[in-house]
Amino acid sequence: MSDQAGDPATEAFVAHRNLLFTVAYEILGSAADSEDVLQETWLRWVKVDLDQVRDQRAYLIRITTRQSLNRLRTLQRRREAYVGPWLPEPLLTAPDAAADVELAESVSMAMMLVLETLSPTERAVFVLREVFEVGYDEIAAAVDKTPAAVRQIAHRARQHVDARRPRKVVSPSEGQAVLAAFQRAVEASDLQGLLDVLAPDVVAVSDGGGLKLSALQPIVGVEKVIRMFVGSMQKIGGTLSTEPTVINGSPALLFSFDGELDGVVALRIEDARVTGIYYVRNPEKLSRLESETPLTLH
Repeated sequence: MSDQAGDPATEAFVAHRNLLFTVAYEILGSAADSEDVLQETWLRWVKVDLDQVRDQRAYLIRITTRQSLNRLRTLQRRREAYVGPWLPEPLLTAPDAAADVELAESVSMAMMLVLETLSPTERAVFVLREVFEVGYDEIAAAVDKTPAAVRQIAHRARQHVDARRPRKVVSPSEGQAVLAAFQRAVEASDLQGLLDVLAPDVVAVSDGGGLKLSALQPIVGVEKVIRMFVGSMQKIGGTLSTEPTVINGSPALLFSFDGELDGVVALRIEDARVTGIYYVRNPEKLSRLESETPLTLH
């Protein structure tokens, strides 16, 4: 692309690249696959006659959505053979991403896991309509359905997501306070501190992908989660250190043992308590934690 600087197709693609990546990531939950989708989108975009394109942003989103859907159907087969629970690939995001409430909610680990429960078409329709506010006609063109069918799919997907998403958005300051309390309790192995910050029905999901020790099923209930956490720390061994960070627009912790990164813990927070713990340990999913990934809804 660099050889064609100044070319209208290149300029349009570069101008919308962060948006297209965000669309692909929200449909796929994988940064590596989203990058592949962007490459495929680019290869198709440069063959388009721009004189025939009325809205370049909409057209690029349409191509990206189609490529994402193709990729998602392949990924679903791969995820069926995945060892243990599958969690989205965590992205280091700028601290100000948390201030963009709509963006932070849409890419949070909690929301991305809810999106995993939708069919590929439902997921694409929901993301385009509810997150990016794309019109029904444009979505219909992207998913090869009629606008009437898209409206029905959008309605069904919205009901499904609303029943499972966090009840209310947590302010950045509340999120930071709960994260700090969780961090203190974990580092001090403070059982009472964990009981105070974890909700009674907290769910812990760990993703080792068969490469790192992790629970093969979600752990439900505060006592079981604390037992799992303490047991895991003992099995891993070494000196634990934690570092606050911002993952997918929300406060999170990097876990290291004897100075070596072990994984990242993202939290779902409701009513000043932790209701979800998402621990990504699979080393193949930790490559996007060193430099920020720019995400945008616009």
